Amino acid sequence: MPASLKVNCDRTALVDALALASAVVPSRTTTPVLTCLKLVGTDGELQLRATDGQISLALTVPGVEVASEGEALVPADKLGQIVRTCEDSTVALETDRNVATVRGDGSTFKIYGYDPKDYPAARETQAGAAFQVTAETLRRLIARTLFATAVENARFAINGVLMERKGKRIRLVGTDGKRLAVAAGGCTGDGDMTLIVPSKSLNILVKMLGDPDSNVTIGKSDGQATFQVEGVGTLVTSLVEGTFPPFEDVIPKDQDKRVTFDAADLAAAIRRAALLTNEESKGVRFAFKGDTLVVSSRAPEMGEAEIRVPMSGYQGDAIEIGFQPAFIIDALKVVDGQQVMVEMRSPQKPGVFKVGQEFTYVVMPVNVA
Repeated sequence: MPASLKVNCDRTALVDALALASAVVPSRTTTPVLTCLKLVGTDGELQLRATDGQISLALTVPGVEVASEGEALVPADKLGQIVRTCEDSTVALETDRNVATVRGDGSTFKIYGYDPKDYPAARETQAGAAFQVTAETLRRLIARTLFATAVENARFAINGVLMERKGKRIRLVGTDGKRLAVAAGGCTGDGDMTLIVPSKSLNILVKMLGDPDSNVTIGKSDGQATFQVEGVGTLVTSLVEGTFPPFEDVIPKDQDKRVTFDAADLAAAIRRAALLTNEESKGVRFAFKGDTLVVSSRAPEMGEAEIRVPMSGYQGDAIEIGFQPAFIIDALKVVDGQQVMVEMRSPQKPGVFKVGQEFTYVVMPVNVA
């Protein structure tokens, strides 16, 4: 492959690809080449590659004309900043040794890079038991579980999302020990597969799922998972080690009080009540009785709030229970526009929020006495 790379790119498409690839680049590293993106022009396509040692991403940039095949290794931040600030519809990029030149109408930038040979080799997995799911389904499942994962926790296995495939069903599970989100959908093929995917990897993957009709092929081997997104690129990630908690034991089976709400209406009431909470009084009280839910809050030296929400079809005795409002709003946001069933047992037991068989959210109560 010739050393000199020459390409003409649609600026908007390149900006989007650079932003996505740069999300993989580590913010701190003792290995300078990892702060770079590898650009590979071959077979009429331009590919961007990024890695942090645990995640590897290869993207195909649309709207590119490859005038001369070659490779370049360019600092991600500078390349991204330059292309974003260009106002042209197209930009030209070419390399000479380790110098990359970016040209627009009336502007020229030279960026000092590195030898492409110094970049880590592309990670590949031989996934023997791959299956497919639509981008629309996978995006929905990630959105409904990723928010509930632990940011930092000594139990490393809950720093990721459990991805469990059984036959033609796929289920994702996220938890931080105080709440649990389970989302299910359909996939193709037969067989079983279990993965614990790091949260960072899923945050990047979800940005690759813009076309709802594209297919995503998921495979696993040697402690790695591969996500090949049709028409976009491939993400390879190391998996989280350890055993995911036995989450099915956490989902209550004996709830005897239930009612259904519009998710957006319930979220709006909780947001209003949460306006009068503080660090000392984080909880919001939910009082279910008859045909009315009263959502209330009280914070010393701040004030009180009481929001009344009509309800119909309530089953069970009256109950008052406290929840942290942010935890409930997080769940209602990802099912906005749908009906959500709320199930309870007692003020000391977890509450359950459900959307059919596709979404189950379990959240621990808080003391609001």
